[in-house]
Amino acid sequence: MSNLQLRVISGVIMAAVVLWLTWLGGLPFRALSAVISLAIFYEWCAMSRTPANGAYQWLSAALLALVLLALLFGAPAHAVLLALCGAVLVSAGIDLVRGQGSWTTVGLAYAGLSGISLALLRGSDKAGLVAILFLFAVVWATDILAYFVGRAVGGPKLAPAISPGKTWSGAIGGTICGMIAGLAVAAAGGADLLVTVPVVLLLSVVSQIGDLFESWVKRRHGVKDSSHLIPGHGGVMDRVDGLVAAAFALYLIGALLGGAGQPASGLFSL
Repeated sequence: MSNLQLRVISGVIMAAVVLWLTWLGGLPFRALSAVISLAIFYEWCAMSRTPANGAYQWLSAALLALVLLALLFGAPAHAVLLALCGAVLVSAGIDLVRGQGSWTTVGLAYAGLSGISLALLRGSDKAGLVAILFLFAVVWATDILAYFVGRAVGGPKLAPAISPGKTWSGAIGGTICGMIAGLAVAAAGGADLLVTVPVVLLLSVVSQIGDLFESWVKRRHGVKDSSHLIPGHGGVMDRVDGLVAAAFALYLIGALLGGAGQPASGLFSL
């Protein structure tokens, strides 16, 4: 079996599982979000582990697990976010005492916000379902079409020092396709398209920035993939880098419009 075939099969299975859990919402989707968060932190720590920081990484992982348990049991959004802030502050304090940089603390914040943003966006209502499908449409269309347009058109590199394979043509093509896909879902969800256009554009751009950020993290640690957890795809971070960045951006927009606990209601009035 070729690597492309393995990637396609793994991708179809992952998409089916994710969409099913998205449809269910509530606890099943919160559990998925928690697993994604823990996997991100595991890979982040694995890339940066040294003999001196191994035990400290386990402590930070325990702090993250406590935050995610609060999320799983349906604690209010403000309580979960405050718990994450507390965990980050404790980790930062240990960083300060140890004098070994803040890399693990940054990973804790990154992984925690990733899972929390996804879970709170979905919630348990119809607006949450539409919000997540909207997010998937923008990010997946951007990612897939950026790859194919970039390969077909080529041209100047987007960020050669970070990710030599990405081109400006791919970034622009991916953004256009991501906007089309996102607006289609938004129209089906009854959103105001004039208001949605800048949101879709922002999410598409942010998702590509998230992709570049993860590429920079890997390059910083001299690895090709964040891990080998997913056959043919590398690690979880390799697959959700753009998604979690866009999810955080969409959560912030939704929280401003509908409140921290019901961000989707501020985006889609269903």
